[in-house]
Parts: sequence; C-alpha cells; structure tokens
Amino acid sequence: MPAQTTYLELSEDSGSAHKFYEVTVDGADLTIRYGRIGDQGQVKKTTYADAAKATTEAAKKIGEKVRKGYAPAVIGQRAKRSVSRRAMVPASAPTSKTLAPVLWRYRSGSPAFGIFVDGDRCMVGNESGVITTLTHQAEVIQQYRLPDGVKCIVADDGWLYAGCDDGNVYDLSGKVPRMAYRISPDIDIYWLDIHDGVLGVSDARGGICTIDHDDEFLWRRQGRGSYAWMVRCDADAVYHGHSKGVTGYDWRTGQERWHTTTGAVLFGWQERDTVFAGTSNSQVVRLGKDGATHRVYKASASVYSCATSPDGRYVFAGDSGSSVYCFQEDGTLLWKLRTGCGSAYSMQYHDERLYIVTTDGSLACIDASEAAIKAAQSGDVPEVVDVKAPPRIAQVAPSSTVEVVHDSGSGVVVECYEQGGRVRVRVVSSGYHHDWRVQFPSDIREPGARYVVEGVREAARGGFYRSYGEPRRLV
Repeated sequence: MPAQTTYLELSEDSGSAHKFYEVTVDGADLTIRYGRIGDQGQVKKTTYADAAKATTEAAKKIGEKVRKGYAPAVIGQRAKRSVSRRAMVPASAPTSKTLAPVLWRYRSGSPAFGIFVDGDRCMVGNESGVITTLTHQAEVIQQYRLPDGVKCIVADDGWLYAGCDDGNVYDLSGKVPRMAYRISPDIDIYWLDIHDGVLGVSDARGGICTIDHDDEFLWRRQGRGSYAWMVRCDADAVYHGHSKGVTGYDWRTGQERWHTTTGAVLFGWQERDTVFAGTSNSQVVRLGKDGATHRVYKASASVYSCATSPDGRYVFAGDSGSSVYCFQEDGTLLWKLRTGCGSAYSMQYHDERLYIVTTDGSLACIDASEAAIKAAQSGDVPEVVDVKAPPRIAQVAPSSTVEVVHDSGSGVVVECYEQGGRVRVRVVSSGYHHDWRVQFPSDIREPGARYVVEGVREAARGGFYRSYGEPRRLV
C-alpha cells in the first residue's frame, strides 16, 4: 500500500496561530511533521509493530488536532509569515577620517544586528541565522544556526535568548537552542527585549506587545508611530521607541504612562534610571524613566546604535557614516572615529572596550581606553587581527530531541498537562508550588509527558517557575 499523508493547518484570524501538522503512514512507520506554515518544521518518526497499529495511532493524532481547530489544507496556499529587514542603505561617506583602534574583527558573512557581551564571551548573530561565540581573546568557540535571520540576542538573569526572523525566540542557555516563545505570525518583528520572563516585542507597523512566561499575550496595542525599532523592558515598564519618539507603558496593563517626542528612533538602550534613543535626526536622546529629557548628544549622521558604560559616565553612538562616538555624560564629545568595517547596527561596552556588529557583518572589538584613543587620534592604531572560525566547527541547530532517562536522580520532575486547549507545565517534585506554571521549551511539550530538569527558579515577581538545564524525558 502506498504511503498515506494527511496535511492540516491552523491559521486563526487573530494571528495567534499559524501552524501545520502533517501525518504520514508508510507501512508500520508513522512520520509526523509540524511547525510554522512556510517552514520545514520538526519531524518525528515512530515505527510500530505493524501497519494497523501505525494507522490507529495516526487517526488518533489527527483527531486530536481536528478537535483543536486544525483543518485539511493544501501545502503552499497560505503564505509564510512576513519578515522585514532594515534596508541596507549604502553607507554615506565616513564622517570621520581617523580610524578607531580596532583590536580584532570577526567577519560573520552577512549584516548583523545581534550582539551580546559579558565577562566570558562575545556573540554576534547575523541575517543568515548564524550566531558565533568568541572569547575576549578572539577565539571562536561555538556556533549556532537558527532557521532564519537573528534580530537580537538578549540576556535575562541566567538565561540567554535569540530573537529570530522565523517568529520564534530561542533559549541559548543549554547545549542546543530550545524554542522558548512563538511570536504571532501577524507580528512583523523589528526588535525584542525580555525581563523576568516577560517578552517585549516591537514591530514593523509601530505596534508593541508583551508575552508572558507561558507564551501568551499579556497585552498588545498599536503604538503612536508607524514603525518601531526599540523596545526595552524592566520590572516596572516597557519603553517603546518608534517613528514619533519614545513611549513608556505599564508592563502589567499596557497603559501608556508617558510619551516624549524625539526624532524617529532607530535603536534603544537602557540603564537603571535612564533610557537612550538613537534617532534618524543624528541624536542620542537621554531620557529619565519618567519620560523627562535629560540630555541630547549630537552626531553627524543618523544614529543606528547606542550604548553606555555601566555607570552612564560615557555614552557611545554609531552612525550611518561608519563612525563611532564617545560622549561624556554632560554631552561633551570626547572622540569620533571611523570603524573601518561599516556602520554599527548594534553595540555594547564592556571593560574599556566597545564591541560593535556592523552592516558588513563584522563583530569588531575597539579599544576604548583613554590611552588607545589618544594614540589613535595621533594616527597610531594597532594592526587589526582578522579572526576566522575553525574550518570544521559544528553549527548547532535548534532541536526538539531530548535524552531519555528512567530515573530523576537529583533533578526536578516537571509534567506537561492540557488546559484550555494549551499544553502547560507544572512541577511534580515535592517542595514546590504544584499550582504554579513552569516556563519550559515550547516545542517538546506533550500532554502527559514528564521531564527531568536540573532545577527550577522562582521568578523575581513570583507566581511561576523558570526551568534551567538540559531537559530529559522521564519514562
């Protein structure tokens, strides 16, 4: 008998679902392919004792999906989610003739927005979906490959996340990327940020929304602008930078707290008491978290990115003319230098070094110490070290495959269960709140399945747990 395939789709008018589910029976083999419409998706294959058993299991799974609203469809009739990338406008003439003291440079291969730097590593994520991790000594140590372009890389306590153009947010904290959030397909993502498990998303049409630890909207609204490249989140508010300025919203309700008019915002940064907006009218605007304008730092061209030193003493900017700037807190321009590798789409300062990712896909490390800058201004710059990845470095892709164990050992056991048409997760080990939900990878949830994780941590605001460590299937 030839293989029998059933293809179903769920695409709701609200945009909250845009998924497919395909079941193929070929003899005793049952193959299930599922994921976002327009993507290849994940594949699971099971071999049963005979064809009759495979057919019975297939009918059961199809019935479950139909009851959830899936319906027969034709592959290709519905389009993949929309994706907008920042226009690759050719860089204008350099606004500085003096070259920055670039210590090393890694060329990722395509334009890059994603950057993350801490005491142990530097990371760049590019529009080809490749995330590369380097040491501060410029050694490539790891690479991930996501299904589409990387929008940004953001940290949240001990977790690290990458926003992807496929509409998913991946947890990079383990050995392989795990799907943490699925963004509604009608949201054309521009930028993401996260705080204590609450995800903020700004989009191509100027919208803003927050998504909770269980992958559900807390609130969603149209902002004041027509597009929005900035979203920053903290424990109290969400700061939304768009074509009309910056707006602050209450993170719980989405109620607007304040709005401050600036030039069109192209990038945003935040510190404890301040937010910074890089604008198309060649300024970095420093705002208090009450919306008050504290300072304006003037560049020579549109500001693509900005950052600060941890104490806010120095403010950095990257413009469309491939220059980087350093301002003193009071607005005094200390230096302006040419990158030599394109305009900085994102940047981060760490330990007297300014790290940038650029329009030509470079991750560059600039020595921002006083001595190095003074030497550069007199024409004395170090020879740039061009870093290359090892020829056989493995690119780790997202996976829904997990190790199977028969004993929980010292780990914490969590259980998937169905509620309101969604699969939730709770802790079943003793000593925990069993009525609290658990933030857990989205794509390995199955009703009734139990997993062992290294541990769970109570969220700072309470009311739910966040799992950490590699999940293992308990059977």
